Amino acid sequence: GFIDTHVHVMGFGSSLKWINLRGVESIKEVKERLKKRVQEMPKEKWILGRGWDQDRFMERRYPTRWDLDEASPNNPVVFNRVCGHICIVNGKALELAGITRETTPPPGGQIDKDPKTDEPTGILRENAMDLIWKLVPEPSEDELIQACSLACQKAVEAGLTGVHWIIYSPAEIRVIQKLRAQNKLPLRAYVLIPVEYLDHLIDLGLCTGFGDNMIRIGGIKIIMDGSLGARTASLHEPYSDDPKTKGMILHSQEELNALVMKAHKAGLQLAIHAIGDQAIDMTLAAIEKALTEISRSNHRHRIEHASVLNEMLIQRMKKLELIASVQPHFIVSDFWAVDRVGPSRARWVYPFKTLIKEGVWTAGGSDCPVEPISPLLGIYAAVARESFPEERITIDDAMRIYTVNAAYASFEENIKGSIEAGKLADLVVLSHDPRTISPSKIKDIKIGMTIMGGMIVHG
Repeated sequence: GFIDTHVHVMGFGSSLKWINLRGVESIKEVKERLKKRVQEMPKEKWILGRGWDQDRFMERRYPTRWDLDEASPNNPVVFNRVCGHICIVNGKALELAGITRETTPPPGGQIDKDPKTDEPTGILRENAMDLIWKLVPEPSEDELIQACSLACQKAVEAGLTGVHWIIYSPAEIRVIQKLRAQNKLPLRAYVLIPVEYLDHLIDLGLCTGFGDNMIRIGGIKIIMDGSLGARTASLHEPYSDDPKTKGMILHSQEELNALVMKAHKAGLQLAIHAIGDQAIDMTLAAIEKALTEISRSNHRHRIEHASVLNEMLIQRMKKLELIASVQPHFIVSDFWAVDRVGPSRARWVYPFKTLIKEGVWTAGGSDCPVEPISPLLGIYAAVARESFPEERITIDDAMRIYTVNAAYASFEENIKGSIEAGKLADLVVLSHDPRTISPSKIKDIKIGMTIMGGMIVHG
């Protein structure tokens, strides 16, 4: 059975009811989809959407509050970019949040402003998004259960028998437990917990691995930077297509060192979101410091995404015995990578073959809803990649990162990840053998059956 090492399950389930803007090719089309939803909604009710990418727009620019105001003057609107690290909001949402030209962004956030008028454009980056999202009504527990149940069903339909489930709050853990109690949890959950709740875990004496074969406490999730698509991933050198910026860092080195040490000392695995080479460098420095002060074998700390690498960073990852938790479908979605960071750095964006060759444990995920939930699409992207084909990997390696390696990333390689006597009967039946068909056709393979613990959960 496939395992996805990086899924925002509740966000995925909730977004299935939002306006889908993935693949939209113009701001005009964004407005048309918004107008249609406005006609279906009561006045003043929040309208949510996600998936837009300014690099796909024929207008070749970001949407603005004024674009959205044309379609929705009365309903507050929040549209997350495909990466989830930028949102665009309309004037009504800015008004409700009290965001004006005088508003100071929170640490680790940015409020874009019109260079002529200094008025907010409606684009909010990283932590500034919280100024809006804290106003959006929280879903009820029943709505959370419905969203997570729907996401889990989509996951098993894609051949997944387990996910590394990134939660937003403790309420989501209660939802996972309720789904299990109601026999509605069709896959296994390794729970990644935001660093905001680190002290709570320590106070309770909980560490990585607490739980059972269905639900287990996983790692502590720390976010160090943003995304390449939003130009908020932190780079050592400026962006090639926007030399005014090197991205954003969300924690200072001192803050990161303290958080890493606290989690490491408590016996918790770390899962640190670091995309740019600067963020990865800082992450490695913090882990190096923690391991120097408190030696701990088999820690299996992880870097989530690990996108912009180089030979030196890879060697440091190897020496520290870190896991690269990667999302191969980014290869397809980040078609603009060479423009964004230039050809010399782009050569080291998603260097999966080098990571595997150098002995860095590499586990695969989707980052859904940022990318599609399907592991077969990730396998296809890694095997059939056209950009920098020297980093193409074999079909066997690609399948391992979603099975054996993914199980290793959660300390569970002895009970799952391969079909062996004594292991859990988590299996997926495919319409074709991915090892015998053309790489270009891997994405078309159908899931015939998904089996979790010997029970058919799909098919």
